[in-house]
Amino acid sequence: MKALLASALLLVSALTVTGQGQRRGFPREAFTTDTPMVHDPVMAKDGDTYYIFSTGRGIQQMTSKDRKTWTVLPQPVMTVIPGWTTDSVPGFESHVWAPDVIKWHGRWWMAYSCSTFGKNGSAIGLLSSRSLRSNIWKDEGCIVTSHDWKKNADGSTSGDNWNAIDPNFVIDDNDTPWLVWGSFWDGIQLARLDTTMHLASKPVTIARRHRPGDPNAAENPTSRFAGRNAIEAPFIFKHNGWYYLFVSWDYCCRGAKSNYRVAIGRSKSVEGPYLDREGKDMLNGGGTIFIEGDKKEWEAAGHCAAYTFDGEDIFICHGYSATRNGVALLIQRPITWTTEGWPEVKSEK
Repeated sequence: MKALLASALLLVSALTVTGQGQRRGFPREAFTTDTPMVHDPVMAKDGDTYYIFSTGRGIQQMTSKDRKTWTVLPQPVMTVIPGWTTDSVPGFESHVWAPDVIKWHGRWWMAYSCSTFGKNGSAIGLLSSRSLRSNIWKDEGCIVTSHDWKKNADGSTSGDNWNAIDPNFVIDDNDTPWLVWGSFWDGIQLARLDTTMHLASKPVTIARRHRPGDPNAAENPTSRFAGRNAIEAPFIFKHNGWYYLFVSWDYCCRGAKSNYRVAIGRSKSVEGPYLDREGKDMLNGGGTIFIEGDKKEWEAAGHCAAYTFDGEDIFICHGYSATRNGVALLIQRPITWTTEGWPEVKSEK
């Protein structure tokens, strides 16, 4: 779930441009930092510049030449929130969650999430641009929507038993684009996209926090709607003939009370099955812990991404600082690989 308080996250407080050209709650000028506050980060490189895009009003963005010092930009990605988003998602205004960005066929594509806390009446939107440096994005409409799922008095169900948030693009070995997404309900969804980056197949569940009906699944402390399947924020990373599925388990967005952590599995096919290091299918609750809070530097860590930049594999996510009252900060780590082909990260200390 994504329940972010703008007052607690100054750096993710971009808003749409007003008639006077000012943005309420967003820094008037760019500033630099080596410890950026960030939620749900993704990264890209265009030319000699790195970009981070993350949750915020209109989508927060920052740039860097070395991935050490970051310039937080005063303008959001979306200076105007498309009208279709508020029509499709009752209660959504401008606080955009969990973007993803990828370059494919000479164009940058950005997916983003429109939702309200704890409900699955949600939508994933699409933007495109020729260059990250231009910061000119075209509204490409909606990729997928989900409708509030519920059990009816007669025992029937209605709506979608999945949530259209937390998108991630992946391009398979045949140059076919896919979208993986999901949060709670029946878990992580995967669908093939067409050449316009819109759905070309029906969603299929590929990972769950627990097998269906598991009596050991803990109660959800954050939402009476979402259920106990505490899994979200998928990211698929290709390496050496494998597709590695990263997911976040348990609960984010609770500051020092967060218990977010990242689990992983892998498959030879983008469609799965994704098995953990013990051979358990992630569809039935499998997953090997990849990173979690050490309770010294970080209370919890999650909503991750993985990339290869200039020959180096890196892992990023946000972590809830144990020394700064649970504020969410950027984590970056180099990825190393075991002889069996599994990724690992090491603590900075």
